[in-house]
Amino acid sequence: MSMLVAFLLLWGVSLSPAAEAATFFDTTPDLWAEAESLLEPWANLTLTCRAQLVTKDFQLFKDGVLQEIVHTDIDAKEYRFPLGAVTSDNRGRYRCCYAMGSRWTGLSNLLEVTGAETLPPPLLSSKPVSWITPGLTPTLLCRGGIRGVTFLLRRDGDDQFLKVVEAPEAVEATFPVHQAGNYSCSYRTHAAGTPSEPSATVTIQEMATPPPPRLTVEGKSAAVLLLGRKGSLSCVAPLEGAVFQLRRGDKELLINRWSSSPDRVFFDLKWMAPGDGGLYTCRYHLRGEQMPWSADSEPVELLLSDETLPAPDFSAEPATLRPAVGSLVQLRCRAPRAGLRFALVRYWDGYQVLDLQSPAGAEALFELRDVSPIDSSNYSCIYVDTAPPFAGSVPGAHLDLHVDGPLPKPQLRPLWSGAVSPGQDAVLRCESSVPYFTLELLREGEVVASAYHPSTDLVLTYVGPQHAGSYSCRSRSRWPLVSELSNPVELQVAGS
Repeated sequence: MSMLVAFLLLWGVSLSPAAEAATFFDTTPDLWAEAESLLEPWANLTLTCRAQLVTKDFQLFKDGVLQEIVHTDIDAKEYRFPLGAVTSDNRGRYRCCYAMGSRWTGLSNLLEVTGAETLPPPLLSSKPVSWITPGLTPTLLCRGGIRGVTFLLRRDGDDQFLKVVEAPEAVEATFPVHQAGNYSCSYRTHAAGTPSEPSATVTIQEMATPPPPRLTVEGKSAAVLLLGRKGSLSCVAPLEGAVFQLRRGDKELLINRWSSSPDRVFFDLKWMAPGDGGLYTCRYHLRGEQMPWSADSEPVELLLSDETLPAPDFSAEPATLRPAVGSLVQLRCRAPRAGLRFALVRYWDGYQVLDLQSPAGAEALFELRDVSPIDSSNYSCIYVDTAPPFAGSVPGAHLDLHVDGPLPKPQLRPLWSGAVSPGQDAVLRCESSVPYFTLELLREGEVVASAYHPSTDLVLTYVGPQHAGSYSCRSRSRWPLVSELSNPVELQVAGS
């Protein structure tokens, strides 16, 4: 049983068999520097790569290029790479990895060795969140690159360091935070030493109630459930270990739930009657007595149809089902009477709600503007009565819409200027004018990085001379829709 599974069972939350099988152990190694003397940290340095599992093989990288492969005679959890005095030959950005069976793990954290009089800045992060609420005190974690230093925390507006923590056997220190503000941290190698460059600022907010979770149904903000269909509502909190509640109006709903990770819960939509449609919200609170509830999530609307009412009249204007790219398509859904709730649905792996309307009359007019191949799909509409007995229709006639042509090409732009320094990440932003599931970064026809909706940033991690070249991106929507390639962007690596 994995640590994650044990955690969930401890809190009384069950995992689905598929979710339990999907849990995994983090194999990322840890890399830090140890100085022979903290009075002169760059005079004689050793880099320690610590694995999560025992191994006999380690690799050390500098500025994105493999420097050394080590094979030990016995299993070990760490290996020490002697660096010696820091000079122009060994200054750089280091990472390491180790072998797990026949493969290598991912790269470790980044360690910067400068040899400069001014020490490089540490990393500051907040755990588990960046806000203070009753019953929750966040922690700031300050991590440096050299073991045994003293860490200093500062809040904007204060003349002195807020707190000083010595870490003789560690490379990081934690600071409980009880007050809102903008925080940064630094470190020094000895009492008379000059503090390092400060970290980036982390803002801690004070809130009366925790921020809202996110509620979705099959990943959307609305759904139509036909008689006998099953589904689930997903409620995701911004932290782990919370108690969740599903509500319709002011009423708590006690329905079966399960979880795949400590920050979310799934509510099963089974045995629902037509009267159970409407707006749903969820909220959460931290475990403990008298903990405040979070703000409510944005609502999700469920339309439940028992399919006892006649199908609506569903038609397209213009009548052609092969409209030109960029044109306007109107989809008209007409019911036998007024006072109903209409849903435009697209059939793709089940019904997906695209739009909802409650017109004054008996007809709803849905518009697809500036259509592209992404709009090619099978459309229909459904209506339900939101008053007792809450009856609903069968779907209207299916209209199979085809828009010919490729998806428009996205725009790719670098988030840097000039040449990229070796060892840094190179971030490229790929912006698409149409909805997408995945963005892909390509070099010489090969996908080298990808990002999932809604992210637009594609990252080349730990750039070395081998990354120099021409890059383009493309977007993928529903299979097999793929966009044209963007215009290329040239990546230059300094010194190569």
